[in-house]
Amino acid sequence: MTLAKETKYEHIGETRGCQDHDHDLVHEMSRRLDAMWRYDQYIANADGHSELQDFWREVKSQETGNIQKIKELMQQEIEKGCF
Repeated sequence: MTLAKETKYEHIGETRGCQDHDHDLVHEMSRRLDAMWRYDQYIANADGHSELQDFWREVKSQETGNIQKIKELMQQEIEKGCF
């Protein structure tokens, strides 16, 4: 890396609002919520293709469970005072 690039990023990560593992939960929750917004459209786009619609419905259902689990883990972290 050049000196300019090293200098540009030398302070990234010095100040944190939460620990890395909690940031990971927040980041993953955001990513999964964004995906959830699209599944109904994917199902609609697959109109007339029942196998594809079934796939998107299954993915949506799995994602709902993943999001619920992340919520539970976030709540546990909050109760521990980690956030």
